[in-house]
Amino acid sequence: MQCRHFMGDCESISEDSLCLESVIMANVTLKNVKKIYPFSGDDTKKKKKKGAQEEKKNNLQITDQGVVAVQEFNLEIKDKEFIVLVGPSGCGKSTTLRMIAGLEEISEGELYIGDRLVNDVAPKDRDIAMVFQNYALYPHMTVYDNMAFALKLRHTPKDEIDRQVKQAAEILDITQYLGRKPKALSGGQRQRVAIGRAIVRNPQVMLMDEPLSNLDAKLRNQMRAEIIKLRERIDTTFIYVTHDQTEAMTLGDRIVIMKDGFIQQIGTPQEVFNHPYNLFVAGFIGTPQMNLFDAKLIKQNGKYAVVLGNATVELSEDKQAALNANNVAEQEITLGVRPEHISLADEGIEAVVDVHEMMGSTVHLHVTAMGRDVVLVVSTMNMTGAEVAALATGAHVKFSFHGNVCHVFNKETGINLEA
Repeated sequence: MQCRHFMGDCESISEDSLCLESVIMANVTLKNVKKIYPFSGDDTKKKKKKGAQEEKKNNLQITDQGVVAVQEFNLEIKDKEFIVLVGPSGCGKSTTLRMIAGLEEISEGELYIGDRLVNDVAPKDRDIAMVFQNYALYPHMTVYDNMAFALKLRHTPKDEIDRQVKQAAEILDITQYLGRKPKALSGGQRQRVAIGRAIVRNPQVMLMDEPLSNLDAKLRNQMRAEIIKLRERIDTTFIYVTHDQTEAMTLGDRIVIMKDGFIQQIGTPQEVFNHPYNLFVAGFIGTPQMNLFDAKLIKQNGKYAVVLGNATVELSEDKQAALNANNVAEQEITLGVRPEHISLADEGIEAVVDVHEMMGSTVHLHVTAMGRDVVLVVSTMNMTGAEVAALATGAHVKFSFHGNVCHVFNKETGINLEA
């Protein structure tokens, strides 16, 4: 059942007060925020028995205080910005969201909503609303009553409640379901109700914790589009948590990529796709995943180039400038090239097709090249049926790529050498 902190904790907004409310800044600032889960008594005993050898648990840092789930999290979220926290399970993204909500205590650091320090402010007094993964609707109430509940607790006038609920229902296209109970709704309809219950409160900050993960693929696509439309219609700051990079790339103004409690990179979807800071980001963002090769970075005639097998590819001018600015030396590297940036060629690196996946306008070729698995995304728009059929399992092909799509990473640290 929904936590009552998020059900009735903000003042009702009348039409007369909208101009005044609109000037409230809903920026969110996290300064060196850390979350440490203390050891239980049993954990402490085990740690003493094992001694100092046990430094990590599920890739999270262990300290004398406990397990560090979120480590020195620094982020400034602008007013009306849509921020997405993304990363694999256990990376700390939901814990961070719950600290912003007030459902988890902040172990260290400072959290500001607007200009107000809210570390010790109760969730109901933070002027936020949260949409949960499991909808958390009251099963015995109608859709209308679920959405109106928060406003009723604040003793909002009846006609104002009716106006706000119907307005939210119209935005979310659930007007026809206002008389139904949650059990009579589909998963997508329930999630719309959960979102509607949050937006009727006109919060400064909207928090969403993997709200689409319980939906099937088609509904997820529809709801992503609905959230984009919703964002355009309501003036609030969104903080959205997901493990799905497609949601992150399509929804976020900026993406915060996390791993093991640490921020790996913050940037726009295009920035993290085109300029991944390290190998983790490079592998996490993009579908299919970026191809990685053992290669060499050389300088010839004053220009940087990568050597992969029998191919030498000169890097583009912007990459030359970045590497020169960092005074990068010739070295063994990990070379990254995205599957959609590799082309079949008459001359190039030899490969054998292992798997042929027809995807409509493209075909995904899983090939073996230079002793490793490589994925190519090949457009079929200008290919004949016979040419596509020739790319069947066991076929011998050659591929190449250009210097503007190469990503060069330090072999030891995994950091992008252009960073």
